[in-house]
Amino acid sequence: MALEAFQFKQFSVAHDRCAMKVGTDAVLLGAWAPVNPATKSILDIGSGSGILALMLAQRCNADLIDGLEIDGEAYEQCVTNFESSPWADRLFCYHASLKAYTNEMDIKYDFIISNPPFYSENFSTNDKLRNMARFEAAMPFNELLKSVKKLLSKNGRFCVIIPFKSEKKLVEIGKENTLFSDKILRIRGQKNSIIKRSLLSFSFEKKPVEINEIYLEEKRHIHSKEFINLTKEFYLKF
Repeated sequence: MALEAFQFKQFSVAHDRCAMKVGTDAVLLGAWAPVNPATKSILDIGSGSGILALMLAQRCNADLIDGLEIDGEAYEQCVTNFESSPWADRLFCYHASLKAYTNEMDIKYDFIISNPPFYSENFSTNDKLRNMARFEAAMPFNELLKSVKKLLSKNGRFCVIIPFKSEKKLVEIGKENTLFSDKILRIRGQKNSIIKRSLLSFSFEKKPVEINEIYLEEKRHIHSKEFINLTKEFYLKF
């Protein structure tokens, strides 16, 4: 295991070779995503260190849990994290772009999850790998949803985390691809702060949307009960 690793209750995630490190966004999504314990197959798009796939491996008994990662360094680290986990026999990572994978694979997944690059501002850094991990141009939402439509099984579910300001946009793109949001969790830093993130769940079935909110901290460094309850199966500190 690499020196720089994040320790959870049942597994570790090395992330020193990944442009984007393990963060709260991924943990929120992996803990919240409404995966059925009986789910048979899962795909993590833009797997990075593999944290989402690992969290879902802990939460359900899916026989097939695939990661997809385009960056070579992150891909290799994801493979190492998978092999070092208690669920190595159920985890596999592909080194490919989403477009190539979608065009070449003929598999349908029961559950798809993604923590996609979503900084859409008209600037970037000098770090190409960090740009790929952070900026929406590396994986436009319309490309993401088109691929999900093709890769998701008829009764499957897709879950994602994005900035709150992009929520309406993604919901509309979903509708264009016959994917309908039925669960949304909005995230505030503290009770009276602005909403920063939206976690969304999509399926091919159109039904009323269940919308909830939580905030992460009561005050600086004091976590809310909702955040603790959501993530306590993973964070050592809870």
